[in-house]
Amino acid sequence: MELEDIYRQDLSLLIALQVLVEERSVTRAAKRLHLSQSATSRILGRLRQMLDDPLFSRVGQQLVPTQYALDCYRRLQGPTNELLTLLTPNAFVPSQCRQTFTLAATDFAIQGLLPFILPEIYRQAPNIRLNILPVQHQALASQLSLQGVDMAICRALGQVSPLASTPLGRVGVSCLVSSYHPVADRPLTLTDYLHYPHATIAISDGVKAIVDAAIAQHPPRHECLRTAHLDSALALLSIHPLIITLPEGLAEMAAARHRLRVKPLPFEIAALNYSLFWHSRCELDKAQAWLRGKITELIRPLLGQQGMA
Repeated sequence: MELEDIYRQDLSLLIALQVLVEERSVTRAAKRLHLSQSATSRILGRLRQMLDDPLFSRVGQQLVPTQYALDCYRRLQGPTNELLTLLTPNAFVPSQCRQTFTLAATDFAIQGLLPFILPEIYRQAPNIRLNILPVQHQALASQLSLQGVDMAICRALGQVSPLASTPLGRVGVSCLVSSYHPVADRPLTLTDYLHYPHATIAISDGVKAIVDAAIAQHPPRHECLRTAHLDSALALLSIHPLIITLPEGLAEMAAARHRLRVKPLPFEIAALNYSLFWHSRCELDKAQAWLRGKITELIRPLLGQQGMA
C-alpha cells in the first residue's frame, strides 16, 4: 500500500478498534467515543470490511477479539502514542530545547550585539545550536524563505514583504582615532573628516552609501581600508593618522579596549533602524518564538530602546 492509499482510508477507525479491544463491549466503547451504540456498531462493520477480518466474536454480552484484532491493537500502540504526543500542545521549556536555529546578521550585529546576548540565551537554553551567517541584504526574503535562515538582525533595504519584523532600535555611526591623533583632544570637524585617511569597519554597502551621500558635495575622502573586522585597522594606527568610521556600539567597545578616542560623526545621516526579521513559516514554532522574544528583549536595551512596542 502506498502513502496515497493510506490517505484515502479513514484512520479514525483504528482508534475505534483500540477502544473496542480495551472495552470488549460496543456499549462501553460507544460511551468512550461519544457515539450512539448503533453508530459504533456501524464502525465495527466498517472495520471488518477495511481489515478483512471478523475482529470480534460475541460471547454472551462480551466481545472477544480475534488474534488478528489483538495483533492490530499491539502494533497500534506505538503510532497512537506518537500521535497523542504530536497533537498534545506542550509548554516550551528552553532548558530542554535541542533545536538548531540559523540566524543571519550584519557584521555589526555579529561583533557588536551577539557577544552581549548569547551568554544569556545559552544560560537559559544550553542545548540549542546556533548557526550564524552573514545577512544578504538584497536577497533577505529569499534567505529567510528559501535558504533556511530562521531570522535576521539587520536594517530593512527596500521591500521586505512578506516578512514579519519587530523593531530593535537605532544604530548610530561614530569615528575612532588614536590617542595621539591630531584631533584626539579636540572636536572632529567635517574638514578634519575629509582631510585624514580613513578606514571603514563593519559598514554595509547601504550604510556606506548613506555616509558618502551626506558628504557628496565635498571632495572624496581617502579610504585606505574597508573591512568587516577592526583588527586590521588597529594595526595601521601607528602608520597612518586614521579616522575609523564604524557602528557606534563597536566604537565604544574598541575605545575601552584599546584606549582610543570616540568622536561623533561631524555631519548628520539618516537613521539606521535595525529590526529582527523572520518568515511566516517560523511564526508559530514555539522555540522560534521564544528565541525571537529573547533576542528582542536583550538587544533593545543595547540600542537604547527599552520598552519599545
